[in-house]
Amino acid sequence: MNRLTLATCLAIAALAGVAGPAVAQEVVRIGTTPESYPPYSWVDAQGKLNGFEIEIGDALCAEMKVKCEWVIQSWDGIIPALQEKKFDGIIASMSITAERKQVVDFSDKYYNSPAEFIGRKDEIVDISPDGLKGKTVGVQISTVHAGYIEAKYKDIVTIKTYDTQENANLDLIAGRVDLLLADGVALDAFLKSADGADFEVKGKPFVDPMMGDGVGVAVRKDDTALRDKFSAAIKAIRANGVYKTINDKYFSFDIYG
Repeated sequence: MNRLTLATCLAIAALAGVAGPAVAQEVVRIGTTPESYPPYSWVDAQGKLNGFEIEIGDALCAEMKVKCEWVIQSWDGIIPALQEKKFDGIIASMSITAERKQVVDFSDKYYNSPAEFIGRKDEIVDISPDGLKGKTVGVQISTVHAGYIEAKYKDIVTIKTYDTQENANLDLIAGRVDLLLADGVALDAFLKSADGADFEVKGKPFVDPMMGDGVGVAVRKDDTALRDKFSAAIKAIRANGVYKTINDKYFSFDIYG
């Protein structure tokens, strides 16, 4: 009787050990800033997150066999919120730069796109120090584009910063700035909208070393295991076709770069 009871107990314990991990799935909280930043991310009328980055994030979590939990955070406070452990990683079009790498770690890139200037169609603008002299340029605060315009043109142009790209777009429409500088894909989405009908790209899309090495998932400095899991998952979805399927929903080219 005692042997039967012991065997039964061992069998129950073994089953519990198998069932436990299958039921309890690890949750990875991801901070994002969907403040009208299509096609990367946005919130629809039902309050649901949408966009390329949201689908990529969900695909990375699926590859890592964890559950994604999205946390909406304003852009200017997103790194402090990560450090305060409000979430575990950032997927919010954050470029990998030397300055940011002093305070956070990054996965490998999951996309890389050029920057561009846009302005009114009825105004001729030469994108050069002489051509930009006296212009007012709008940029989103704490972005690589803001850092670039500050470093290259601070003595030539008037710089206006905005908490969101949407607010920068609104000031361009209202004529409060002459030009915007931002991610080319995000600006192209604006140009294709009804609000962007009177505007166009000035000069050519460009890349600059100051703007970093593409966009990656940011994690806390001590979270190297999660960083490496994200990097491995990015490589895996690139290889198995999941990345391409998502990419092709939003772009006519490979945004991986």
